[in-house]
Amino acid sequence: MRMLHRRNRFALPALSVLALLFGSVVARADAGFDRFIAAQWPAAQAMGISRATFDRETAKLEPDYTLPDLAIPGQPQKPDRQAEFVQTPADYVSDAGIAKLAKQGRALRAQYAGPLAAIEKRFGVPGPVLLAIWARETAYGAAKLNYDALTVVATQAYVGRRKEKFAEEFLAALKILDEGHVTRAQMKSSWAGALGLTQFMPTDYLRYGVDLDGDGTANIWTSVPEALAATASLLASKDWQAGKRWAYEVRVPAGFDCTQAEPAVTLPIGDWLKRGVAVADGRKVPPSALRDEASIIMPAGPFGPAFLTPKNYFVLKSYNFADLYVLYVGHLADRIEDDRPFAQGWKDITLVKTADLAFMQQVLTKKGFYDEKVDGKAGMKTRAALGAYQKANGLKLDCWPDADVLRHMKGG
Repeated sequence: MRMLHRRNRFALPALSVLALLFGSVVARADAGFDRFIAAQWPAAQAMGISRATFDRETAKLEPDYTLPDLAIPGQPQKPDRQAEFVQTPADYVSDAGIAKLAKQGRALRAQYAGPLAAIEKRFGVPGPVLLAIWARETAYGAAKLNYDALTVVATQAYVGRRKEKFAEEFLAALKILDEGHVTRAQMKSSWAGALGLTQFMPTDYLRYGVDLDGDGTANIWTSVPEALAATASLLASKDWQAGKRWAYEVRVPAGFDCTQAEPAVTLPIGDWLKRGVAVADGRKVPPSALRDEASIIMPAGPFGPAFLTPKNYFVLKSYNFADLYVLYVGHLADRIEDDRPFAQGWKDITLVKTADLAFMQQVLTKKGFYDEKVDGKAGMKTRAALGAYQKANGLKLDCWPDADVLRHMKGG
């Protein structure tokens, strides 16, 4: 374990004592880690992983306690590093960044035209969507993945917040190594354990990997066509609807009730249009799509674009559950195909502190407006609940967590 601390030449004795005490805790924790890893053998054996592979890959395995998203007893939890939850929509879906990636995407679309056409024919997912996911995940392969994947998933399985999930990922990573799809040295990952050009968790690799060239391996690490085919395979398994859009940018009518802008509220697209919702970006809704059920989302409340979101929007959420991620990927795919910015821009907004938003969720829960997870994140369910609170208390209705709502909840 690597421990970072600030040196202080006037406090060496105290630091030495602390180091000794902390070192003993780490030693005990690592012994526990060794026992935990050894206890995974029966499950590994049941998956057909050889004893030789298990012993070789776990012999010198050590936990990495510097990873985010851990739940180490006695230590404060590190803040969320996932950009979808710590950036404003304007920062996350940066027009300059999107424009640059869209230009690259158009060149790559031409370069891989043949494989992309074959993948779309097989799975129904269009090339621009796959390229946009590749761009978001690893900047078309430019992002460096510096973590040892097995270390990441083993650590998360031992002291992560989602231990059961990562226990599965640990076994799947061993399975990948046992089957020889990649070497341990090549199996690098993100800090969250995702692999390859389009960032697959090990279990998803085993489920959705596609071997296009018949060499026995779905090469998501260096083969662009096979990485994109795996992505299409995953989306198709989640019922991607071929020939349908991911979303339509729209303008909502004056006085629109923002509490209706959440996934549980669905209507056929034609019915939304009859209620005054209008497509904002010049695209036409084909007659075949008018009966498709869709929700409305407003990622920045009244301070940015609104969208009609049919089935494919939620299929993209199966890749990454954050709405900003889906918005990024969908919009970039559109820009690769037709380089037009959003019809409505993003206004400057300030995000409420995570602790304050968690307090709001607690109040909303207590008042009966909210029954989801208290996580300090302003998702669609939270914003709809805020709108219900605003209506019940005669406040301005915008479904947005701002200082005025917080002050009212605190009795100010």
